[in-house]
Amino acid sequence: MPDSVLAPSMGRPSVGPSMALSVFTPCRSSRMGGLPLKTPHPLLRTIMRFICLCVLCLGAGAGCSYFSDENAEDETRKWDAERTYFAAKDRMDSGYYKGAIEYYRALRQRFPFGGFAQQAQLDIAYCYYKSDEPEAGMAAIDRFLKLYPTHPHTDYAYYLRGIISFNIGKGLTQRYLPTDLSQRDPGPALDAFNDFAELVRRFPDSQYVPDAKQRMLYLRNLLAQHEVNVANFYMRREAYIAAANRARLVVEQYQQTPAVPEALVLMAKCYRILEMDALADDALRVLRVNYPNHPGLREVERTIVK
Repeated sequence: MPDSVLAPSMGRPSVGPSMALSVFTPCRSSRMGGLPLKTPHPLLRTIMRFICLCVLCLGAGAGCSYFSDENAEDETRKWDAERTYFAAKDRMDSGYYKGAIEYYRALRQRFPFGGFAQQAQLDIAYCYYKSDEPEAGMAAIDRFLKLYPTHPHTDYAYYLRGIISFNIGKGLTQRYLPTDLSQRDPGPALDAFNDFAELVRRFPDSQYVPDAKQRMLYLRNLLAQHEVNVANFYMRREAYIAAANRARLVVEQYQQTPAVPEALVLMAKCYRILEMDALADDALRVLRVNYPNHPGLREVERTIVK
């Protein structure tokens, strides 16, 4: 009797250990097409096993990602508007702005009408602002103002738009290190000033008006100093007419800003060089009356006409 017996099958004899070995073990001396079968090199077998393992891992990871995303989507599918909104707000309050935006979008898609959807649109703009995506934040605010022009928080929308406009173009160094902001493009600062001005004009009793006025004062000083910087640039390149026009713009449109005395000095210098003595004397007279101790008075006296 053989040592072990496989279960018999129809028309197939039982096979013992020695017979099984001779049947299922390939013989190295067997030939196929006249060539002997060769065993792969050990290094090649190792590489093939590694490649197969990587493919399996990638497939498993993709599958897990698919099912996790599907589960995440299903997580809010049965929630009502209130639960979805406050879940998104919890994420926003904890600083998880990307996740908050996902919940807010799900809320607006499933419940497009009602107070929660309206507030979600405004909160989305704030999340984009905190996520350093100012363009997306501005687009969200514009959509909010277009869809809900009479919303009770419209004043906040104008206030937030001003904040976002002022921060457009700021890099990491400009936000956390002392830099001269008057040297950068004044476009965002001017947009922010106009947004705050619109808030003050339309909602004079809003709780955001006091802060908006302080920011407008700062932005006005910033814009005035920028014009003086441009005037100095023209002055160094001996474009005296352009420099005088820029300086006069500061005196006429940005009165009572710290940049006015420097603008008067530039006007007096340019007009003196251009031999327009009457205009130069007018600028000096205004400078003496309002800023009698300004060091620019001596600079104008030392200006040499070439």
